[in-house]
Amino acid sequence: MKIGLVCSSGGHLIELLTLKDTLKDYDKFWITFKSPITKTTLNGEKFYLVDDPRRNVLKFIPLFFESLWLFLKEMPDVVMTTGAGVAIPFCLIAKLFGKKLVFIESFARTKEPSITGKFLYSFSDLFLVQWKENLKYYGDNAKYVGPLY
Repeated sequence: MKIGLVCSSGGHLIELLTLKDTLKDYDKFWITFKSPITKTTLNGEKFYLVDDPRRNVLKFIPLFFESLWLFLKEMPDVVMTTGAGVAIPFCLIAKLFGKKLVFIESFARTKEPSITGKFLYSFSDLFLVQWKENLKYYGDNAKYVGPLY
């Protein structure tokens, strides 16, 4: 099974990295933003760096095509993400190809759901929250798992 791990840099990336040991026996790759720390953070991992769309609709257009190219190149069976916006095109493409989507609501979301979480909830095959309080924002398919780290 091949897993695509897609997330913003910074905290979203750090959260997914906590699963690195759990996923060590799987074929996996990472997609995240170009930033000064991502290359060193993902040293030794297979990864792709994309531009941050920064909630700019026009920037999502090239990101969509780049995501499509990366998806077709890697063809993951499962996509896992903690968000944010960078994940939306890749996750939607994965669903169009009938792949599984696992969304993990960010640990930083203690009081309200993320925009990405609200958007991807209905597409997710497994939707996980790290705070019990977040269960009230999502339907019965959300599962509480506690903090990843």
